Amino acid sequence: MGLFSLYQELAIDLGTANTLIMHNGKVVVDEPSIVALSIKTGDLMAIGHKARLMDGKTHSNIRTIRPLKDGVIADFEATELMLRGLIKKVGATRGMFAPSLRMMICIPSGSTNVEIRAVRDSAQHAGGREIYLIFEPMAAALGAGLDVEAPEGNLIIDIGGGTSEIACISLGGIVCSKSINVAGDVFTNDIQNYIRQQHGIRIGERTAEDIKCAIGAAVPELENEPEDYIFTGSNMLTNLPQTVTLNYSEIAYALDKSLVKLDNALMEVLEEMPPELYSDVVKNGIYLAGGGALIKGLDQRLSKKSGLPVHIAEDPLRAIARGTCIALKNVGNFSFLMGGENK
Repeated sequence: MGLFSLYQELAIDLGTANTLIMHNGKVVVDEPSIVALSIKTGDLMAIGHKARLMDGKTHSNIRTIRPLKDGVIADFEATELMLRGLIKKVGATRGMFAPSLRMMICIPSGSTNVEIRAVRDSAQHAGGREIYLIFEPMAAALGAGLDVEAPEGNLIIDIGGGTSEIACISLGGIVCSKSINVAGDVFTNDIQNYIRQQHGIRIGERTAEDIKCAIGAAVPELENEPEDYIFTGSNMLTNLPQTVTLNYSEIAYALDKSLVKLDNALMEVLEEMPPELYSDVVKNGIYLAGGGALIKGLDQRLSKKSGLPVHIAEDPLRAIARGTCIALKNVGNFSFLMGGENK
């Protein structure tokens, strides 16, 4: 009961792969963005980690849903159920926080008015009274410790689960940006396709995700080489179990086609950037945030491509949530925030 003040504030990173909720500067919820529903009744059976354990293992009466796709809401009702359930995990009952809950939610910079409205409506139905929105690149920059309102250029790359966003920020606004649907989900799919084509083995999304986290790499040669990943899958021809040993160089090859698109998007933003801001970026470097920043050697690859220094934000997985929390604490000071009290 003592966890909440009279006016409760939650900063929410509503991501395609994971949803994080911060309260009082601390991450209180960090769960996969997935729900399990009963097909017969439509009731919520599990959310987050419990629902992810069910993914790919359900019977005909249960289905698992990832409510967000490419960074935006794909299933409105499932998103509302997920938000409501995750907010309850913070530690209060629905009746306590519903009248006085203030939320700050980050959204992709390329969101349409319809998509923005969907996020706002889902948050409102989940109990939010005051709902503010912030673009993900801005939240990522704040979380990386950058002064977004200074008269200088800051270049941030946020690689999430559904989208990768590259943005140049100056004076509290996004000067130029590029959003592409090449991110964590695409990388996972690339790994699945590679293993199917090269090794003739079918693997599920969860296994591919584990491989990506363990030995995901952006370059074929690393100074600190990760240990090989060993797994067993079903051979597509014989349906017999087959054990395979993967090394990081194979994963770098599997991800290369998608990473080329990220390289090209970065170069497009650099081309659009005004000369004075480009000079600032040369001095300050490029900052990486989001789960994709953890791909080994990605900073080296982007630095070689652009000729600029590339820095990985501290705790990149939580940088967006951290920046959203900073924005929530300074609602009155930032002019780039969207939203307010629901009338």
